[in-house]
Amino acid sequence: MALKKKKILVLVPFPMTGEALGMRVAQSKQIDLGPDLEFHYRPVKWAGTNFVGPYDYVLGDFSILEAGLTAQEDGFDAVCIDTMSDSGVAALRAVLDIPVIGPGRTTILTALMLGDKFGMLVMWERWLGLYKKVMDELGIWQKYAGFQSINHPPDRFSLLGGSEKKIFPLLEKASWKLIEENRADVIILGSTSMHQAHAYLSKKLPVPVISPGPTSYAMALTMLNLGLKQSRKAYPAPVARSDVYVHAMLEHAAKQAKSGPKMVGAEGLKKKVAGKRRGKR
Repeated sequence: MALKKKKILVLVPFPMTGEALGMRVAQSKQIDLGPDLEFHYRPVKWAGTNFVGPYDYVLGDFSILEAGLTAQEDGFDAVCIDTMSDSGVAALRAVLDIPVIGPGRTTILTALMLGDKFGMLVMWERWLGLYKKVMDELGIWQKYAGFQSINHPPDRFSLLGGSEKKIFPLLEKASWKLIEENRADVIILGSTSMHQAHAYLSKKLPVPVISPGPTSYAMALTMLNLGLKQSRKAYPAPVARSDVYVHAMLEHAAKQAKSGPKMVGAEGLKKKVAGKRRGKR
């Protein structure tokens, strides 16, 4: 009798379909976890523009929570989050009785099993708050060698596709700085969206290079094989659930994003508020 396949739900932190989603799905092809594991990628219904500060973190938590609320009843055996911010992980752990894995914690703790000090290789310095958030929770700053950034704002849809010849050498140069100047003996790619550079960097560098997405998938399988999941003592279930309202808010936001007013940048918002104030005078 054939064994039933284990199903992993990967929550993508931005709404996307087609080729853009396919670039996220490609992460599951970079690691062989056997034939009995099945991956399903589910984008959120709506999201902010990026994960670059507390405002965005709240939106990320909320949108990923909503996307994963039905994971257990939908028949999934584990959930992985496709962002190093670990957005929504704590909230989903509180409402699901299946393992919920965030790549932020997973990659950092994996790095500490491979070396003494780890460094973050990042595309953009505005991502640094994501790692601070996770490292504050873990309390492992003494093991952090620092970061190196190529200061290249990411494209959340095309990732590194089409710019490999330009980006890969920049990432390699920054990696050598992490090794030689920061003294890192393990390098973590600072985003699941950087997975396309993993094979290239692994061949070029003398230290382990960790790709967050595939590492989190392997951890999910390990948890399932060991029969482990998050502690209910650490992540207590809510006294009452408001899932219907959470779904309704995100569905409305998704509709507004398609047909209503567009998101406004910080400067545009200031002008908009100033205009309203002038109108009241």
